[in-house]
Amino acid sequence: MKLGVICDGISRDLGHALNVMDEFGLDYAELQFVGDTEVGDHSKEQIAAIKDLLEQHNKPVSCLSRHIFAGMTTANRPGDELHVKHMDALRRVIDMAHELGSPLVRIMTSKKEQILWGSNGAEKWNVAKGAWETLPPLIAPAVELAKAEGATLVVETGNGTMVNSNYTARRLIDDLDAKDTLKVLWDPANNCWCHERAYPDGYEEVRDGYLGHVHIKDVMVDTPRATLEVREMGTGQLADQFQPMADALRADNYDGVISFESVYHPGNGDFEAGFRHSIGLFKQIFG
Repeated sequence: MKLGVICDGISRDLGHALNVMDEFGLDYAELQFVGDTEVGDHSKEQIAAIKDLLEQHNKPVSCLSRHIFAGMTTANRPGDELHVKHMDALRRVIDMAHELGSPLVRIMTSKKEQILWGSNGAEKWNVAKGAWETLPPLIAPAVELAKAEGATLVVETGNGTMVNSNYTARRLIDDLDAKDTLKVLWDPANNCWCHERAYPDGYEEVRDGYLGHVHIKDVMVDTPRATLEVREMGTGQLADQFQPMADALRADNYDGVISFESVYHPGNGDFEAGFRHSIGLFKQIFG
């Protein structure tokens, strides 16, 4: 399968990150921060330099991953100041994606309300009434922009965001009737927080044309204690699910990229060391 990495998880020095990718035979570069700058905020000259580096290393870009719509809430509305700010950033990222040949641009969703739907009394006492209904109108202009620009968006299943499972990601896409333009960026480790089991439950939600991109890392969540620990791959709660996930992706001829997300360090803040501890197992299972 097509394997890559989120480059700034190794280093924000793109040249160094690409050298490490060469060392481990990873082909696809996902860009989030290059230098101290988030994608969408680079100058034309910086984008040209990024493109030159990528071409020198023969590394196609899999996705440009800015935190579009992150931090918004159910109080935000299309056209308000914050929404306009995020839409302007999205336009810049799409322009950069065209320049670098990136097939995908990531978006996020607004902050999570915990209980969105319910019945038998919960609909009166527990549901955050109207919370979900604020989300599709916020995302719809992004979908329309992507259609106009010939771009494909992927919505990440995020920690603490309204879309925090494959179920909610698919529901958003269906509510927007946007399956051709908006896909799921599946991060099964993030979905652990809401207790959506990656395989088979999460995978079944997205296998029929909804899946656009995958992030892989391992974690241990303790929701009652509001605690998240990133783990070396194969030592967290996804350890027994990675292989069946990979087998299912192969069986279904998944042709997108699987990006390793290097957010683990072995207690010393050295994320490249964390990458080196985990990348062998990642390649063994998904390669």
